[in-house]
Amino acid sequence: MQGFNKYYPPDYDPEKHSSLNAYRGKHALGDRARKLDQGILITRFELPFNIWCGTCNNHIGMGVRYNAEKKKIGNYYTTPIYSFRCKCHLCDGWFEIHTDPKNTRYVVVSGARQKDEEWDPEENGGFAVHETDPKNGPVDPLAALEKSTDAQNHMNNVAIPRLEALQNLSDHYSSDPYSHSLRLRKRFREQKKVDKAREEADDRLKAAYGLPETLALTAEDEDSKTKAKEEWERARQALEAQNSAKRRKVGAELAIMPRATTSRTSPQSFQGSSSESRGGGAVSALRAKILGNTARQGSSSGSLGRLKPPDTKSAKVGLVKRL
Repeated sequence: MQGFNKYYPPDYDPEKHSSLNAYRGKHALGDRARKLDQGILITRFELPFNIWCGTCNNHIGMGVRYNAEKKKIGNYYTTPIYSFRCKCHLCDGWFEIHTDPKNTRYVVVSGARQKDEEWDPEENGGFAVHETDPKNGPVDPLAALEKSTDAQNHMNNVAIPRLEALQNLSDHYSSDPYSHSLRLRKRFREQKKVDKAREEADDRLKAAYGLPETLALTAEDEDSKTKAKEEWERARQALEAQNSAKRRKVGAELAIMPRATTSRTSPQSFQGSSSESRGGGAVSALRAKILGNTARQGSSSGSLGRLKPPDTKSAKVGLVKRL
């Protein structure tokens, strides 16, 4: 990890030495500024096009980088013109390239020659691009007059009213900044109180119903109330439909259940079952099933008694023992 702390020697005086570089007698750019007294700065320069070296006549491709001597040699209006002096990496020759702000390009001045790769639109089925010279007059005076008239109308009808409106608005808000700030802060305080009260009410509601604290509750308004009521009605109808479907299912199962009755059932059981069947319902069907099972058990015990009479001797012995 790179260290960001700096070592200050014991004899370093901040009043005498403005910085550590001044104390050591070095420049902040290091070796790149060794010719700074001559107005030359060493910088990395990448060739913008293909060239041939004028000394060794070797081809140097576009994009090759050099440690060039950058120097300001003039101005085009307020745009500086720079010179980049590079040493060929294939020989000991030097070549120099200047910037051309007027034509937005680079120009080889000495030590090399540029490879001509200009693309002509007319030779490739396109249209020529003509440069406009501000010194030349308009080609069509009527078109220029119409253009200037439209610009003047637009300025008078659109631009100037818009600027005046913006200026009036700026004057309105800048006339008394204290009162505007006072009203704004008062509105912020009121809104903050409302938000705090709503947050406390939401917390109480979450605590009462055991809702998670991260649950975001919507603001209570007419729209939310209407949506909540519609959702409640929809859920209630769905629950009623589910309960009615369960009741129909249970009724259908009880309806197909066979009625267990025999000829040996007592008249009271038949009367009870008939009365319960007239009453209808799940209780009557269940009671009828229980009575049918009881009748089956009674009939089976009667048939066994007819086949084998009870032992009277054993019964008498049991009575004597009890006595």
